[in-house]
Amino acid sequence: MAGIAYKRTFGPLALTTTLTTNVYNNASALIYDLIRQLHISNKTGSAATFTLYIGATGANAAGTEVFLGFSVAANSSYDWYTALKLVSTDFLVGGSNTTTALTIIGTGEQYVV
Repeated sequence: MAGIAYKRTFGPLALTTTLTTNVYNNASALIYDLIRQLHISNKTGSAATFTLYIGATGANAAGTEVFLGFSVAANSSYDWYTALKLVSTDFLVGGSNTTTALTIIGTGEQYVV
């Protein structure tokens, strides 16, 4: 189908302890992304948690959580399969309880409006 591209949408990105970090934003109003998979890897010997929000740039607010303190076991990864539509006004924002323990990658489809 014309106008669709399956791609790595963002990452790899090391999550920090700043829970207001912009993890992803599509800056063009001419396209939107359909996130199909989030892959989070823990490279440390201890469990670590991550929190993600959909909202405004550099902000998080109650009721916008996608994940809240979700634990990833030591030396393992977590995959979330979804159909999460993000437009240019949506920001995926978040972080981890442990600096750089977790790395996130998002893959999906990109559609031209």
